[in-house]
Amino acid sequence: MSPLRIALAQFNPHEGQIDHNLSKIRQLRAQAAAAGADLLVTPEFSIAGYPPEDLVRRAAFVDRCEAALEALARDTADSGPGLIVGGPWREHGHIYNAAFLMDGGVITARRAKHELPNYGVFDDKRVFDPGPEPGPVVFRGTRIGLMICEDWWFPRVSETLAETGAELLLSINGSPFESHKPERRIQLALLRVVETGLPFVFLAQVGGQDELVFDGASFALNADRSLAALLPSFEPALVVTEWQHRDGKLACAPLDLPAEADPLQDVYRALMLGLRDYVEKNRFPGVILGLSGGIDSALSAAIAADALGAERVRAVMLPSPYTSRDSLEDAASCARLLGIRYDTVPITPAMQAFDTALAPLFADTQRDITEENIQARTRGLMLMALSNKFGQMVLTTGNKSEMSVGYATLYGDMCGGYSVLKDVYKTQVFALSRWRNANRPPDALGPAGPIMPERVITKPPSAELKPDQTDQDTLPPYDVLDAILAGLIEAEQSVDDLVDAGFDRATVVRVWKMLDRAEYKRRQAPPGVKISPRAFGRDRRYPITNGFTGLIA
Repeated sequence: MSPLRIALAQFNPHEGQIDHNLSKIRQLRAQAAAAGADLLVTPEFSIAGYPPEDLVRRAAFVDRCEAALEALARDTADSGPGLIVGGPWREHGHIYNAAFLMDGGVITARRAKHELPNYGVFDDKRVFDPGPEPGPVVFRGTRIGLMICEDWWFPRVSETLAETGAELLLSINGSPFESHKPERRIQLALLRVVETGLPFVFLAQVGGQDELVFDGASFALNADRSLAALLPSFEPALVVTEWQHRDGKLACAPLDLPAEADPLQDVYRALMLGLRDYVEKNRFPGVILGLSGGIDSALSAAIAADALGAERVRAVMLPSPYTSRDSLEDAASCARLLGIRYDTVPITPAMQAFDTALAPLFADTQRDITEENIQARTRGLMLMALSNKFGQMVLTTGNKSEMSVGYATLYGDMCGGYSVLKDVYKTQVFALSRWRNANRPPDALGPAGPIMPERVITKPPSAELKPDQTDQDTLPPYDVLDAILAGLIEAEQSVDDLVDAGFDRATVVRVWKMLDRAEYKRRQAPPGVKISPRAFGRDRRYPITNGFTGLIA
């Protein structure tokens, strides 16, 4: 029996750009045909991009998807490869998230997603109906157990497919990135292989979509649990796998595997890809950001230069009377190392104008955080004015530690269109900065070599809104703060849990109160790249008006 050659195509769809995605799938099919493939597999909802959210509630959107799927099916009337494509299936008043098998000019089989995720960033149950437990589809004599993403995260669908005669488990996926998730996927897939005795293929989307980043990292496992194929992370790729029967089972001929990636490199590349696709797909000419001389803005600028190219990044130093000489030197050095445009716009005249305008109303009051926030908001106003005039999107530079405890100013340093470090704790900012100073990602457009002076990493962080200010005047040390926040946010631990783990009770209670009070700020924050299991926004949803104090014993 001749081998079955299955082409795995992890590609970057453009959400809602159905004609673009249709053209891309046709190009991939032509590549697969040239490589001698029998079948081309594309990711979950590949005709439209995943997740479609409420787009599937629009009849015109589903109409256009159906027309594109029918056009692709007609394409298979030639002698080229068959297709598996993801998209909407509308039938008898239901809308399914479906996989379509196409061959010989027609759609030969449809399978609807049975397990609909309804947690974290997923809300499939809100827009889709669940399909029945699927049986295998037959492609040119091979019985394929076709699944869609969540279907394989639980044993039920895989076991049903095995019991009904599948020879191969094949799952098409969206599967957004989280730190260390690629390893978890392979470990879970091994469970499905052990349970069913069948080989397993995981094929995933790549690209950025709003807060989500899809890393690809598709793979194939043989029934003996060996890793036969692994596609690169964060890059579109097409790989042809060859399957033959050995000892009564399908087996994939092993391919060369890429080198194992550093977890910090994975996070950095996720941040790059999320920013790149947000800027590109929303058609911004580039980004503009305030470069303060601190580590957050330096890392944000580096990610932007690596993602977009130095020529599309503009940095602005916005010094006040409290900006140190070190900060002025460090910001200029960062811009020079990155090769990005660098301008200086002092905010002292604007501060003085606000002081004069508000003096009659602020009479007989003491200077406090109000005047500090005016500085931050003046900087936000300046950056937005430049954005309006020249078109670049304002990139905010705050990190997850700051956003967690409200150490940020509404309409000030939170002002902007996208936040590349939104899900990155401060301790991770330090680690990523050191990593990037010593490494250059393979797909980076920025320069090789260090991208920030060592002093930016080692000096005490400061907002520089008053004399001799440091972050630790207000916050616990970042290693302590981040550990407590990870317990409260990612692990949903109680105050007592964290005290039992060795943290000071007063510090934990203080951090918990700051986290709780800052919810109203986070609701008004720009979107940003998700890299953790509990990113602010769609992952973690707490009420703003909230009187519950049950975490405090």
